[in-house]
Amino acid sequence: MRLSIKFSPAYIAGVPCRISSIMTIAPAAIVIVPLAVFFFISGLFVNSIQAVCFVLIRPLSKSTYRRINKEVAELLWLELVWLVDWWAGVKIELYTDSETFNLMGKEHALLICNHKSDIDWLVGWVLAQRAGCLGSSLAVMKKSSKFLPVIGWSMWFSEYLFLERSWATDESTLKVGLQQLRDFPRPFWLALFVEGTRFTQAKLLAAQEYASSTGLPVPRNVLIPRTKGFVASVSHMRSFVPAIYDATIAIPRNSPTPTILRLFRGKSSVVHVHLKRHLMRDLPTTNEDVSQWCKDAFVAKDALLDKHITENSFGEHRQDIGRPVKSLLCFSLFSSWKGITFSAISLGVVTVLMQVLIQFSQSERSTPAKVAPSANGKSSSRRRQEKLQ
Repeated sequence: MRLSIKFSPAYIAGVPCRISSIMTIAPAAIVIVPLAVFFFISGLFVNSIQAVCFVLIRPLSKSTYRRINKEVAELLWLELVWLVDWWAGVKIELYTDSETFNLMGKEHALLICNHKSDIDWLVGWVLAQRAGCLGSSLAVMKKSSKFLPVIGWSMWFSEYLFLERSWATDESTLKVGLQQLRDFPRPFWLALFVEGTRFTQAKLLAAQEYASSTGLPVPRNVLIPRTKGFVASVSHMRSFVPAIYDATIAIPRNSPTPTILRLFRGKSSVVHVHLKRHLMRDLPTTNEDVSQWCKDAFVAKDALLDKHITENSFGEHRQDIGRPVKSLLCFSLFSSWKGITFSAISLGVVTVLMQVLIQFSQSERSTPAKVAPSANGKSSSRRRQEKLQ
């Protein structure tokens, strides 16, 4: 008896595509898995150091803890900068005036940006690394991000701000978090993606329909900003943050859009970044006017992106940010056998020390008070034992 199986022409036609997809995914997995394992192990090492410093140093001196954590967190972030700079070879071109370029990394700044791709945050880290403030770069993120193993934990130790996307609770959370940055000992950048989500054509269409129905300028290249977080940030940071960095990200016509998958596969892209510096003191004073300022900034950003589409560039003020070897050296150290051995031993030592610290604190709290001996020299427990006998 023969078993005959017939496949439809549509199924047969789709087989090469499925095989091609599998062959495309397989090489990426071969690269992604080792890199992910390496990042996870080295990240746990960094997290352990951060945890020890948080428990032992922060209660004594928050400033000292922040200075140490800046250097420790940078070790982890440099691995991701290496992924952009050296593994994938993504070329980031910065367009800004010389004054702004020279002030980068030397002052506190609130950074607002359009959300063009899924590696915009990595582009920001690359620029922060060039400016010397990678370890003190911060961002406002959704609350679930802090539960991500390694990267989310490190962000929590580094005082990133996590919101629930419910203004009833986020307003007070944002206020407390921003006020705590007042005495930050190093120049920091606080990134705020005021569009609230990554740009897609579907979201753009929804934004255009909303703008048409409410009489707002209809966007072409950006989404309509959600200004509550921006207004609160300006209100609470105005006294100690001197500048707002208005960043605009664009992808030139001849370059593919960068993605996380392309990074892991080692495929390069080109990213253009335009940076405009605004003085915080020049912003309006009322919340309504600050909100309108933010909306106007995105209208101007939309026009700037129109110009970029036409000219394929942001103009003449291009700055050379180079490609420092620091991230390459950091990755080489961690990935060497000596680095792996050192990380493993250090992780073990830190784990033992934390366990000893926990046991010591528990024993201190649970040690019972000593019972004074009775007049005849026997304790009450001894008497109970004698009665049982």
